[in-house]
Amino acid sequence: METTGIVRRPTAERVRDTLERLGAERDIWVSTAHPDHGPHQVPLWFLWDGRAVWMCTGAASATARNVRAEPRVRLALPDTSDVVLLQGVAECFPDREVPADAARAFTGKFGWDPRAEEGSFLYVRVVPGTVRAWRGEPELRGRVVMRDGAWLG
Repeated sequence: METTGIVRRPTAERVRDTLERLGAERDIWVSTAHPDHGPHQVPLWFLWDGRAVWMCTGAASATARNVRAEPRVRLALPDTSDVVLLQGVAECFPDREVPADAARAFTGKFGWDPRAEEGSFLYVRVVPGTVRAWRGEPELRGRVVMRDGAWLG
């Protein structure tokens, strides 16, 4: 791994950078697992509400099936040179039961309202318990920027 030019950021800076990316990014990788079907990974659009990640998927999708059976999930932003990994427990909301403010914010960000579609959708909310963030090998030490749901630094 090339490390030339990478300066180790203090934890507070990593937290700030992570929060900025969560607010600005569009896609997140969602990793789930089912006891009978094994692991599953898929990119989804997401919304960061300042405390939780909100995603939406078809109610009959493998992701929906998996989070209902095993709600522990891992999420990853797509840039491998500026890694952000989140881990938490998924909470599921059928499209007709999602909190209105979350649905409005999701629609506002993407210009798409799953509740208006013909099929059924499942909103998935993940409050991270652990967040790791690093840029290259010099930042591997101290990469945990959230522990037990509390930001560090």
